[in-house]
Amino acid sequence: MKKALLAGVAFALGLGAITAAEAADKVTLQLKWVVQGQFAGYLVAKDKGFYKDAGLDVTVAPGGPDIAPETVIANKQADVIVDWMPAALAAREKGVPLVNIAQPFKRSGLQLTCWKASGIKTPADFKGKTLGVWFYGNEYPFNAFMGKLGLKLDGSANGVKVIKQGFNVDPLLQKQADCISTMTYNEYWQVLESGVKADDLTVFNYTDQGVAVLEDGLYVLEDRLKDPKFVETMAKFVKASMKGWEYARAHPDEAVKIILDNDASGAQTEVHQTHMIAEVNKLTEGSDGTLDPAAADGTVKTLLSAAGDSPAITKAPVGGWSSAVTDAMKKL
Repeated sequence: MKKALLAGVAFALGLGAITAAEAADKVTLQLKWVVQGQFAGYLVAKDKGFYKDAGLDVTVAPGGPDIAPETVIANKQADVIVDWMPAALAAREKGVPLVNIAQPFKRSGLQLTCWKASGIKTPADFKGKTLGVWFYGNEYPFNAFMGKLGLKLDGSANGVKVIKQGFNVDPLLQKQADCISTMTYNEYWQVLESGVKADDLTVFNYTDQGVAVLEDGLYVLEDRLKDPKFVETMAKFVKASMKGWEYARAHPDEAVKIILDNDASGAQTEVHQTHMIAEVNKLTEGSDGTLDPAAADGTVKTLLSAAGDSPAITKAPVGGWSSAVTDAMKKL
């Protein structure tokens, strides 16, 4: 009798566990790039059980050179994506109704890193130089920077020559470009880790130049925000994610270990990820995930001033961001 009772209790407990697991809301997050410290908050939140505690079953999908988050979510293969606002607004204008629901990155990490020996001391010295630029949506801030300077992108004596930069620093190291695009937390450190001294470089941070745009925000498809259940799920997701970012700032060494443990490629190194976490933590510090509308308006203004024949957007967006999720998050 006792054995039967115990068996019944065990069965009931097991059934309860199954029910709890089934009750967890499934969320797929598509990253903008490969697993690295840039996405520490999400990986930490999953590893430390913050998502599970919030009743969420989160899948973190790595990105890569052949993965466009905007396409992934348009094809309903993700619930939420990490994206830069320029790319997201460009996709919105082209028919993919993306909406920013949260902004973990409070500051921009984009910059141009140049050889000091090239004679570039101020932005005015870009004229006639060769500059490496990322494309696939990452060229929009650069185009805005050049637009502000009044420089054409046609390679003329009164403009600049643009070369399509791969996601590495080879054009600078091989002297194919006078400057290349770098992030404060990634490529800049790749240059230094290659043996180049910081004194040999001149760096132009987009924030300092007044052309910063919002990076690494969280975006969903607009129609899904009509569902109160989805808004609630995203509120839980953002809150748990921000807890992950807080933990990464408080425990950077552990965050590095979590990144390395989740790097299936084995390409990341402890040295580089330590640098990355330290710099990324500066960009998320002070953010609770709430988007600053003034910063969004500033991004739009910057994009509308861009040089080149293919601007990110041609008019100010309507409905490109919403506080519905973060408003709900603050009530949890």
